[in-house]
Amino acid sequence: MNRTIVVKEYDTIVSNEVLSSTQGYVCLEKKYFEELEQFVKEYVSQSDEADILEFMQIGYKRGIGDTITFKSYVGMIELPSGFQIEILPKVSLGQDDNNAKTKRIFLKMLNCLKDFDGKVFSSASLNADKMNLYEIFIRMYIQEAWTLVKRGIKSDYISNDENLHVYKGKLNVSKQISLNAAHKERFYMVFDEYQVNRPENKLIKSTLLKLLGVSRNTDNTREIKQLLYSFELVQESDNYVKDFSKVSLTRGMKEYELLIQWSKIFLLNKSFTTFSGKNAGKALLFPMEQVFEAFIAKQVKLLFENQNKGIIRVSAQDSGYYLFDEPRKFRLRPDIVVSNAFDEHHKTVIMDTKWKRLNRNPSANYGISQADMYQMYAYSKKYHTPNIWLIYPLNDDVRDLDPLSFNAIKNEMMNVSVKVFFVDLNDYKSSLESFYERVYHDDPFLISDEDDELLSGRE
Repeated sequence: MNRTIVVKEYDTIVSNEVLSSTQGYVCLEKKYFEELEQFVKEYVSQSDEADILEFMQIGYKRGIGDTITFKSYVGMIELPSGFQIEILPKVSLGQDDNNAKTKRIFLKMLNCLKDFDGKVFSSASLNADKMNLYEIFIRMYIQEAWTLVKRGIKSDYISNDENLHVYKGKLNVSKQISLNAAHKERFYMVFDEYQVNRPENKLIKSTLLKLLGVSRNTDNTREIKQLLYSFELVQESDNYVKDFSKVSLTRGMKEYELLIQWSKIFLLNKSFTTFSGKNAGKALLFPMEQVFEAFIAKQVKLLFENQNKGIIRVSAQDSGYYLFDEPRKFRLRPDIVVSNAFDEHHKTVIMDTKWKRLNRNPSANYGISQADMYQMYAYSKKYHTPNIWLIYPLNDDVRDLDPLSFNAIKNEMMNVSVKVFFVDLNDYKSSLESFYERVYHDDPFLISDEDDELLSGRE
């Protein structure tokens, strides 16, 4: 029996097998559906600002029964029974729509999160088409561990206290008196020893042992067993929290950074959400709003700065302004600020990303949130620019939609123009290149005549 089911964000799961296929629902066997429902109810928030309904929503539909709808979180859920639910992003791929390609696009987007190392996912050995997301993350961990082993596992001076027959290090007088009053041949010593049993190595070994128990991929389990030979002299961690508090990623420990971060995720059941489970189930979930935001910010920075050779500066999550100045409250954080590097107070474009599926209905404002438009207007006023772009993922419903633009015109000093661009994630490089052309054709103010001369001189 298949112990994994693949769904897309915004899909609705039911346990009514008769009606699910005809009405577009995903059917889950009743015992697993009930297990997932209990998992959702026991999932707790670690933040007052977060709500479980942002992740999954339990509902009821007449004629169908109980439902569970996934929201804009993507990743992997493993129920206490071991049944796995893989949640992929809803990406429009046209006629080439398949889960393997969706997964590859998602992994490219994950490369842009600060918690990931892009070179790991670029390796062909990941074999992403044949592994679920959890196995892919295990594979990533394995590859990083091999990199560490090839460069050499770090040793350190570890403090020990032990009752010895030789005098070594510094005598612990109080322990010597209490334990060795009748044993003059022994010495209770405190000493440092250069060995591999430092907290970082213990945590990595514990992670490998845990992954060996949960992985179902034969290639992953084989390589984990091979790696464990390299950690043969390393003890397991008997207190994860305590050992994580002792981790020291000083200079020369760069190879450990990603491994330790992911060890925390695997060992402490941490995730990229503000939620954690109370039972034996686990979830590794990614908020697609943040993934999309990081992905677009990185691609725009590469494209705009490389094309303009230092004339243009791109900053992500800029925090230079507040909505109110006295007192300074409600900090503004546009996703992307594109500006002329030689004129900070002029020639600026604001870009904000929204992971949302728009529609063709003008009477419903195409699905654009009114709150988002208020936000764009505030950006325009505070950054003293009329040029605002909202960037959404392309979906089939808006594929042939004419370019959207919203303009507030009062006078030359009060213009605000919010333009909408849809990024085709199936061919994001070409799509963003066309976006670049639109920005410079529609808004040629970014580069002045003097800047053009400077660019020509550099060429």
